Amino acid sequence: MTLTLTVSDEVRALVPGFTHIAVEAHGLVNGPSTEASSALLDDATRRLAVRLAGRAPHEDPHMAAWREAYTAFGSKPSRTRNSAEALAKRALSEAGLPRINLLVDVYNAISVAHLVPVGGEDIDRIEGGMRLVRATGEEDFVTVAGGEQVIEHPDAGEIVWRDEAGVTCRRWNWRQGPRTRLTEETVTGIFLLESLTPMPVADVETAAEELADLLQKFSPDARIEVRPPSQGA
Repeated sequence: MTLTLTVSDEVRALVPGFTHIAVEAHGLVNGPSTEASSALLDDATRRLAVRLAGRAPHEDPHMAAWREAYTAFGSKPSRTRNSAEALAKRALSEAGLPRINLLVDVYNAISVAHLVPVGGEDIDRIEGGMRLVRATGEEDFVTVAGGEQVIEHPDAGEIVWRDEAGVTCRRWNWRQGPRTRLTEETVTGIFLLESLTPMPVADVETAAEELADLLQKFSPDARIEVRPPSQGA
């Protein structure tokens, strides 16, 4: 069954240049990070450095557009960076990119190499479809703080991804909740690449195809579909 993804009219009105491409995969094999997935992250960092040519990540036109979008819904982009900018900043630091697990390493590598936000969710942990909406402020976001599970609530007007159970990712793609994240037990996943004008849609399609190829490489028996670009349902 294909997971339904919808974007609300309110979000499209606020940020009309938004495009997303979903890569859906069934029969995945996940596990701890490997030398191969680590090498992908190292290569992505090299590609990022070439792409930026000495600029800071936030100076890239695509990242600048994301900062404008975050400002539009009331978030401070220098404090809550979109996922691609946050990863790029870490990639260029002494700490380097984290090694999480095989699937997360793969989509993080694509995000850094192409400077586009990419997220991954475990379809088996999602309740109903996923919607990109402006929050009322009453939705539940289950996360972990100090080793304990806590429930937060997004700000009213904040752009969030949510399912029937609550928020799955706050401030668009800033912080994913643990409920739906990809774990070493994940076998079915949805990977979402998100872009704004001025990034050409063709560039996002290229990134999505590269992601699909890598997923197939690491899970040869998986069934993988790259959906067409969409600004709506």
